[in-house]
Amino acid sequence: MQTRSDVVDRVVKEEAPVSEKLNAVVTQKTEVSPGLLIMRVVPDGWDLPEFAAGQYTVLGLPGSAPRHVVSDEEDTPRDPARLIKRAYSIASSSLPKEFMEFYISMLPSGALSPRLFAVKQGDRVWLSRKATGLFTLEQVPAERNVVLISTGTGLAPYMSMLRTRLTSEQMVHFAVLHGARHSWDLGYRSELMTLSRMSPKFTYLPSISRPGEETIAWGGEKGYVQDLWTDRRLTGPWGFEPTPDNTHIFLCGNPSMIETMLQILADEGYEEHTRRTPGQIHVEKYW
Repeated sequence: MQTRSDVVDRVVKEEAPVSEKLNAVVTQKTEVSPGLLIMRVVPDGWDLPEFAAGQYTVLGLPGSAPRHVVSDEEDTPRDPARLIKRAYSIASSSLPKEFMEFYISMLPSGALSPRLFAVKQGDRVWLSRKATGLFTLEQVPAERNVVLISTGTGLAPYMSMLRTRLTSEQMVHFAVLHGARHSWDLGYRSELMTLSRMSPKFTYLPSISRPGEETIAWGGEKGYVQDLWTDRRLTGPWGFEPTPDNTHIFLCGNPSMIETMLQILADEGYEEHTRRTPGQIHVEKYW
């Protein structure tokens, strides 16, 4: 199982020293809801690296950067001259290479995310010159269908995959099963609904776990995202049952969801994919 925490330290160490200047500019910042942010970043004077849809890279800001007003105070002040770096999945397509987009949640007590939420359009950040990760579609045979299951900002790598690979003439079926607490936390919902209308073989199934807290009655799916799978909600729109013989499953997001889905899928005959043992389940944890 690949985890970003296993490799991000190595990635950061391979980068230039922390004294390197902030080398990219924030060109767009959209707050999806309190604590959820979509940010576009453009390199200043250098070209974006090649990357595969589903990979991640590293963002950074110095310790001197201000924190968002609703974040927690740091117990120990950060070195103002030292860059704070964290890995984030790339949400943009890998084809145009005009910018990199990130879908970020704020951890109020975190070191970097409260600072990212405080930046404004036109501010500078540090962006890694390389991307990495094995959580990509390259390991999926061309004739297999794909189900992308996520919670929260675990949706980010799937947006890159869909923006890069999904077409109206899609031969195999794709689906996104996305879980969040509230409807306003379903980032990219409008885009995914549009994609589902444009591509007859793409299905988007969002679900919220706290429908009682909605300001307007929620008419969509309720419960945890794994319930969409166990309730066989894909069988109707696809017209057939996903099985290990015809479908690969991607899991990204909350560790509890991932562990639950791994057990459910194992009971159905799915196997986790590794470099040595090919399987139908692809996992990335980043908590």
